[in-house]
Amino acid sequence: MASVVAAATAFGLGLHHVQLASPPGEEEVCRGFYVGVLGMTEVDKPADLAARGGLWVRADALEIHLGVEEDFRPALKAHPGILVADLDALAERLTAHGVAITWDDAFPGYRRFYAADCHRNRLEFLTPRTG
Repeated sequence: MASVVAAATAFGLGLHHVQLASPPGEEEVCRGFYVGVLGMTEVDKPADLAARGGLWVRADALEIHLGVEEDFRPALKAHPGILVADLDALAERLTAHGVAITWDDAFPGYRRFYAADCHRNRLEFLTPRTG
């Protein structure tokens, strides 16, 4: 494992975006969740990619690309782990919008919960434990 970490560091690897799938024609539903509920900002897609549908959103260094998948099935296990500065405020915001959350404190050094997006894709939100 140490050699993999050393190689990744040597190449300067970093994460540009996370891709999640959505059903065709559901851009407004995705916009309602990712922009309206999570408060992310929509990113203009290049014209040749915009023709494919979907939605790109960003918040700080996090970018999520929602791509159209004709045979859509939600990601019920695979998920992005999203770092959050104020986890409790986000939990309150999500529940106020009717989004169910499931707390899970089994991850050492972090507080976290899971939620599903507007199409049941699993999302993990976490913050480092303090004290």
